[in-house]
Amino acid sequence: MTTSGWPWPDSMDGVLAAPDSHRVLFENEHTRVLEVTIAPGEREPAHTHRWPSVMVVHQPARIRYYTADVLTFTSPEQPLPADGAPRVSWLEPEGPHSVENIDARSYGALRIELKQF
Repeated sequence: MTTSGWPWPDSMDGVLAAPDSHRVLFENEHTRVLEVTIAPGEREPAHTHRWPSVMVVHQPARIRYYTADVLTFTSPEQPLPADGAPRVSWLEPEGPHSVENIDARSYGALRIELKQF
């Protein structure tokens, strides 16, 4: 366990453990904004997110979600939103997980992490 009470090492942070799919766009003491991109057919390495966040998916794609290397969710076929509006959701902190893009198009999102929540 780390001194902050988060049970996973800093090396498991999405930016460090999955750098090909996570890029920091902005960071200060309150917020970190990540660009998350997963190419078609790619599966990112297992990683964590220690802060709650708002996820803004602007390029949806079908995915498989793995928790601790166990498949826990496969997204259904869904047409792209006709209005082009992004999908926005709240996410609690996440332990070790990975996402696989099973679509023919790239997955793209912004993850806005709230450090002092």
